[in-house]
Amino acid sequence: MAESLPAARAGAGTAPGKLSARPFLTAEWRSLVVLNYVVDPAILAPHVPRGTELDLWEGEAVISMVGFLFLQTRLLGVPVPFHCDFEEVNLRFYVRRRVGEEWRRGVTFIREFVPRRAVAWTARAIYNEPYMTLPMRHRIAAGELEYSWKFAGSWHRLGAAVNGEPRGIAPGSEHEFIFENYWGYTRQRDGGTIEYEVEHPPWRVWTAERAWFESDMCALYGATFAGPLSAAPRSAFVAEGSPITVRRAVRIV
Repeated sequence: MAESLPAARAGAGTAPGKLSARPFLTAEWRSLVVLNYVVDPAILAPHVPRGTELDLWEGEAVISMVGFLFLQTRLLGVPVPFHCDFEEVNLRFYVRRRVGEEWRRGVTFIREFVPRRAVAWTARAIYNEPYMTLPMRHRIAAGELEYSWKFAGSWHRLGAAVNGEPRGIAPGSEHEFIFENYWGYTRQRDGGTIEYEVEHPPWRVWTAERAWFESDMCALYGATFAGPLSAAPRSAFVAEGSPITVRRAVRIV
């Protein structure tokens, strides 16, 4: 497996608020490529989990294509043979939920790809996450990061190029909106919603010098998302990543 970008610096900083449950999964998320697109909120409305609302950036709804490395994965503290290190590519958007005086900012997934069938099966069975198993590969070298997946006999790819040193995330920035989300929300088969907490230190990030996304948008994401994803991204970022902990899910509605 290709070498990932340098590890994030150790330091304080985790999700705000009290940890909600025991760990379900621990891993490292490394070398994240994130391309962001503006979308009509009406497209996302049917996908917003009950109990949450769309979280907007400067009045606009945003979807993100994300590729990254899942490393040293442990489920309930136990490494699963041949399933510890792999790629993931997902399409996500941003929601929030009011809990007392706190806004919990989080993400919801439209589609997620991994190359390991057991990972996809577990995520679908336990969390009802929209995973699909596909052949995948990645390339990280000379400031370029690229994630590829094979669908319908063709390779599709997502990537970005960076230069210089990463920086900390500035409060109130678009970097903060995209990366400082510490909750996941997933619609269940009966229409309810589960919430799970993701714990990790703040990441250092780059703004990409260039980015690319080549795919059959309509076949993979449907006609409603093909239009926004075919446009130029409004922004493209890369993050170093860090060790993460995913807490057990709690049903909220």
